[in-house]
Amino acid sequence: MQPFRPIAIALTAVAAFAIFATAGEAQPPRFPFALEPEGSTGEAVWPAYEGWSRNADGSLTLLMGYFNRNEVVVEVPIGEGNHLGPGEADMGQPTHFLPGRNHGVFAITLPADQSERRFTWTIRANNQTTEVTFWANPPYFTEPFKNLANGNEPPILKVGANGEELQGPPLKDMVATYTATVGEPLSLMVNAWDKPLTNPPVPRAGRRGGPRAPLRVVWRKYRGPGDVLFEAEASEAGESITLDLAELPGGDTMATATFSEPGQYRLMATGNDVSGNGGGGDQCCWTTAHVDVTVTP
Repeated sequence: MQPFRPIAIALTAVAAFAIFATAGEAQPPRFPFALEPEGSTGEAVWPAYEGWSRNADGSLTLLMGYFNRNEVVVEVPIGEGNHLGPGEADMGQPTHFLPGRNHGVFAITLPADQSERRFTWTIRANNQTTEVTFWANPPYFTEPFKNLANGNEPPILKVGANGEELQGPPLKDMVATYTATVGEPLSLMVNAWDKPLTNPPVPRAGRRGGPRAPLRVVWRKYRGPGDVLFEAEASEAGESITLDLAELPGGDTMATATFSEPGQYRLMATGNDVSGNGGGGDQCCWTTAHVDVTVTP
């Protein structure tokens, strides 16, 4: 294992200039500042570069997240307002941006002989354009599979009864595919497990102020044309759902997703341990899985 090195989030704002013929047209884009107070609506969505790591076969993984400064979800379809380049505009990035800081939601894997490639992710939301240029920059090297300070490793997820074991960043576009019908719940099963630490961090507060569960699975929408309602026993239904596992090593979690419109969707399941969202900032200890769903009328 390579030693962990702290990294920073790379965020870049782009000032867009435009001339408008009449006062009735939209105002020109505002230059957004990353550290200004967040707003309820009308704010920018910032792409974030988490860092890169080297895989056993010599390939590289570049890990990406984002910061939605709005208190509401922002939808930005793939295209001029949400693209990666050079090359294909669609490289697996989200189109459904949840409020707040969202860590490690997708990754780009590069063969060893393409390790010098550079990319730019551009997002245009609420008339504000932001972008980040990223590559295998040495200061951004990270080891996402182990925190050497306390031996913590990401939990292991298995989607479906016969799914493969997943650990760490999302190295594949999707790990399971399903079909569903509008208005009818789709069952989603995830097995999650983790091993206890000999030197655990100080427990974080849970959603209701009590001790945080040692392991949890969170379902969210990642892409898709309509709304998704997640439901589970003893959990509050909503556009995302958190399933707590009270004891290690964990076990099976069950939820359902109901879709409002037909089309192609991608859902995201994230397994978090006691280090919390984004591994407590050290890029280590969470696991992300993407699930594709074809929804028919």
